[in-house]
Amino acid sequence: MRHRSLLLLTSVMTTGALTLTACGSRSDDSKKSSGDDGGGSNITLTIGVDAPLTGQNSATGLGLQYGTQLAVDDANANKLVPGVTFKVKALDDKALPATGQQNATALVQDSNVIGAVGPLNSGVAESMQQVFATANMVEISPANTNPDLTQGKDWATGKKVRPFKTYFRTATTDANQGGFAADYAYNTLKKKDVFVVDDKQAYGAGLASIFKSKFASLGGKIAGTDHVNTGDTDYSALVTKIKQSHADMLYYGGQYDESELITKQLKAGGVNIPLMGGDGMYSDTYIKTAGAAATGDLATSVGVPVDTLPAAQNFIKAYKAKKYPGDYGTYGGYSYDAATAIIKAVGAVMDANGGKLPSMNDARSKVVDAVQKTDFDGIAGHVAFDQYGDTTNKQLTVYQVKNGKWTAVKSGVYTG
Repeated sequence: MRHRSLLLLTSVMTTGALTLTACGSRSDDSKKSSGDDGGGSNITLTIGVDAPLTGQNSATGLGLQYGTQLAVDDANANKLVPGVTFKVKALDDKALPATGQQNATALVQDSNVIGAVGPLNSGVAESMQQVFATANMVEISPANTNPDLTQGKDWATGKKVRPFKTYFRTATTDANQGGFAADYAYNTLKKKDVFVVDDKQAYGAGLASIFKSKFASLGGKIAGTDHVNTGDTDYSALVTKIKQSHADMLYYGGQYDESELITKQLKAGGVNIPLMGGDGMYSDTYIKTAGAAATGDLATSVGVPVDTLPAAQNFIKAYKAKKYPGDYGTYGGYSYDAATAIIKAVGAVMDANGGKLPSMNDARSKVVDAVQKTDFDGIAGHVAFDQYGDTTNKQLTVYQVKNGKWTAVKSGVYTG
């Protein structure tokens, strides 16, 4: 998904201001495991998580943290990699690229960290990719959807170039999501005049642009366009513009933090048209904040509803039983699968090395190569990556707010 982007700042390669401690450490090679791991050394490896854990976007960000935690818990309980205990080190990027970059630096400088899950926001990912690539450490995002991250800035022209071999994602891209939304709006909802707004960030602006282009190509009219700033709370001027445009739908590229207020003020202003957005809007927090004004609004999101997947039922039960905060339904399953991909890659590297983990620098590089060969059935669908690091799972779903809940109204694979 998603995701909030600010100006890309100069790389921060020191972390003196951060007081971060490792979640675990590699034990001495002479220390034997007490488990039945064939007598090999017992080591502890850390999987980093970067996401907004406080402030804006934190409801979905926490889903990344605890989806990863459950994958680690299951791997340890089932001895998925004999002789290895995994731990999680979660860092809060507050949806800020500069903070995400600092977190990436902290993770690669921690000699216990073998890979990272995250971030949530595409704009934050832009600031982190080079840091992980320089360290040859794998990064798998369960949420980023901006096509630039895997296919380069010129992907729309057909010139696709993968910028970083260390970056992967388990969420499909906005190239699919934007078109899927436009097709649904035009052909299913029969909307003809759509006003398009975005938050000027990497995720929001990119998604809105793709939607706008596809909707117009189908024969729809763009009734008007505008931009908002993240953190805005007064949208009276925007409501007036939309009202005067006579649009029959508003499409918003951005996060729920702003859209939940926009739809509330839109309806209060007498403009009773649905607001549609992407996966950045698909959160229960949107409905809680917007209240009755959210009724009829729509959002696309990656995959299919996690609660409909048989493989995800134990995950959901465990998440609820542990009373973890955040929204597991948006990216929790994809976070679980991303962490599992890293864990399985560690196992593959050790199997190829006589059951031992190579030196950390070598291990990180080999884990990247092993992740590229990933091929397993996860709890949110099949997990595999193409030559760009993109997921091969292109499933998408349109949700609509009905009776105070997000209800799936269409699922499918968008083929353009």
